[in-house]
Amino acid sequence: MSQPAGERPLAFAPQQGAISAEEMSRCAEITTAINNHVGERIVGQQGLRTSLLTALAAGGHVLLESVPGLAKTTAAQALASAIDGSFHRIQCTPDLMPNDIIGTQIFNYSSGTFTTQLGPVHANIVLLDEINRSSAKTQSAMLEAMQEKQTSIGGELYRLPQPFMVLATQNPIEEEGTYVLPEAQMDRFLMKEVLTYPSPQDEHGILDRSTAGTLSAPSGQQSAVTLDDVRFLQSCVDRVYVDAAIKRYIIDLVFTTRGSGPRPVQNLSQSVRVGASPRGSLALMRVAQAYALLSGRNYVIPEDVQAMRYAVLRHRLVLTFDALASGMKPETIIDAVFQAVPVP
Repeated sequence: MSQPAGERPLAFAPQQGAISAEEMSRCAEITTAINNHVGERIVGQQGLRTSLLTALAAGGHVLLESVPGLAKTTAAQALASAIDGSFHRIQCTPDLMPNDIIGTQIFNYSSGTFTTQLGPVHANIVLLDEINRSSAKTQSAMLEAMQEKQTSIGGELYRLPQPFMVLATQNPIEEEGTYVLPEAQMDRFLMKEVLTYPSPQDEHGILDRSTAGTLSAPSGQQSAVTLDDVRFLQSCVDRVYVDAAIKRYIIDLVFTTRGSGPRPVQNLSQSVRVGASPRGSLALMRVAQAYALLSGRNYVIPEDVQAMRYAVLRHRLVLTFDALASGMKPETIIDAVFQAVPVP
């Protein structure tokens, strides 16, 4: 949505900035470096790049949904190399067990003792490829690690590295041999990004890079961003100011998805069975804080809440059978909610 003219955004600014100009400048340098590094590997997909960078700054996880071949794996690898972090890829299959993800204890016959072998979830960036192909037990083990930021092996707790980010992918066109993620578990992801086919110009660029031999080649330039830089970026997101009017706006939006709010959407209950939970309110605010910081501001305006609304809310609305049968999209309902709620 377009930003109204005038000085209205300044009404949401803090009286005293919690983030200094020097810190804002450093944040801008970090985000520019990450975006440029990822752009060397990814052609187009600006929405995906924005979602990944916003989720990284917010310290959340992302669920990626698309048909095969739209650079989901490449994006995860590029993001890990951009922050000079560790990267592990987990290919989900029906026989994948929780210990294959979190780790296990191995008995040493020569010494008669157990040693702990950490699983691939212990990395800064974890790609959980085709999460809907793993069993419910394995899915719950991974989601628990995402939520608690730790694993339990042999009765001992092992903290996951910081920053820690999971990119889970699922293929919507195949149903055989898959285990659908429960709606309550999808809520653990900060955002759900649905990738679309590239434009003809972008696909032409993909072919050009392929013929030049640079499509799958690793970046020759070492990333200037360190893990300390990412932790600094996340700490700045914590300090982005959110005015009381913005918090009220977020609450009104979430309550409207539940069928109430200041201006309830007519006949919403015919399309939405369950609205967004309080975790949805937290996600809207956290993503808005991160988006504001990436936009060069130390305070949130309504447009920051609106910018990533699809990615934050599309997986938090449980549609009725009638809505699913008629082919209604969550994005249509989200637009109706945002149009109904007055903007502060």
